[in-house]
Amino acid sequence: MPGEPTIIDARVSCVVLFDFDGVLIHADSFGLFVRDRYKRSLLRKLLVLPTVPWLLLGLMVSWRWPVRTLVHIGLLGVSEPRYAAAAKAFAAQLVRRPKLFCRDGLLALRRHQAAGDRVVVVTGCEYTLVSSILQELGLTDIEVLASQLRPSWLGMRVKSHNVGKRKLQALASHGLQAWRVAYSDSSHDIPMLKPAAEAVLVNGAPKLCKKIEKALGRSVKRVEWF
Repeated sequence: MPGEPTIIDARVSCVVLFDFDGVLIHADSFGLFVRDRYKRSLLRKLLVLPTVPWLLLGLMVSWRWPVRTLVHIGLLGVSEPRYAAAAKAFAAQLVRRPKLFCRDGLLALRRHQAAGDRVVVVTGCEYTLVSSILQELGLTDIEVLASQLRPSWLGMRVKSHNVGKRKLQALASHGLQAWRVAYSDSSHDIPMLKPAAEAVLVNGAPKLCKKIEKALGRSVKRVEWF
């Protein structure tokens, strides 16, 4: 019936999905990584200057291509091993920053683990970076579905950006079609929230909550996490 929660069978009754940015961390984690690379390199800043007119023009249409351009310049000349080392080093630094991570979100995740739930982090953050952060936080036995980079002769490039409907595709490829709970802070995750028996909106304003509930055709649970 329209408006009723999705009914799932026992095989997926223990599956719990967490978005990462905005749910487990109060930031865009890959954005922090890219900004750190620019902060450490004057050359990368200079390489961006010729692209500024195009970036501004692109922002009038969509943020995606300008952001991808900044990512590619930030990773120009970086090999796959060098990227992995840089991501792991940055993750180690990141977990030492005070009040950056969502204490309540991490506690909720650990409670699901303690209850024996199958926890899957489904995020737009890049795989190596988010996996390294979770390891630094001591969160093991967590499946991660994330954005991917690919090596090229110019350096690491975006292979896939795991957002919106692509999260559903990643979950399907992972053998998951439905899940008991899904945590998110964004309307971009509506495709991921729809199949959940319980959709949870983290730190969502009333306007965002109404938008998501309208799209889902049912109510969502709202939580305030710090």
